Amino acid sequence: MWVILYMLAIVLVNRLFIDVPFIASPLGDLHIANVVVGFIFVLRDYAQREVGHKVLIYTALAGVATYVMATPAIAIASITAFALSEMADWAVYTFTRRPLQQRILWSSLIAVPLDTVVFQHMAGYLTPAAFSTEVLSKTLGVFLVWQLLRARAAAQTT
Repeated sequence: MWVILYMLAIVLVNRLFIDVPFIASPLGDLHIANVVVGFIFVLRDYAQREVGHKVLIYTALAGVATYVMATPAIAIASITAFALSEMADWAVYTFTRRPLQQRILWSSLIAVPLDTVVFQHMAGYLTPAAFSTEVLSKTLGVFLVWQLLRARAAAQTT
């Protein structure tokens, strides 16, 4: 289930970059997709938990769907950014062997800014407003999941 939601979210957020007009701000253009993209990182963490390293295959399939349903430029930027951030996630998940809530937090500290700058630069959307909003959105989504997992772990130990 998480893998399907993850793939659909990738395609949806990439369509948002195309279909929804940007908002001009003093720090540069801002897209609504910059606000909602944070939850993809949360879905990726759950998808990775569900299928392990095979999550890269599903990321690539979502990239193909984006290529068909959005634009080639957005698809290439998206798949490149996801692949790089997924490699960072993979390294954290593989080598730290920490509890899930800690891996989510640490992997996000690395993968979120990496994914954001790569995608926005390649897609031509990199502005201070877009970068900071997207990083904050992703961080908020990750923090919420981290808190939920932490609370669940605490409840299991009591």
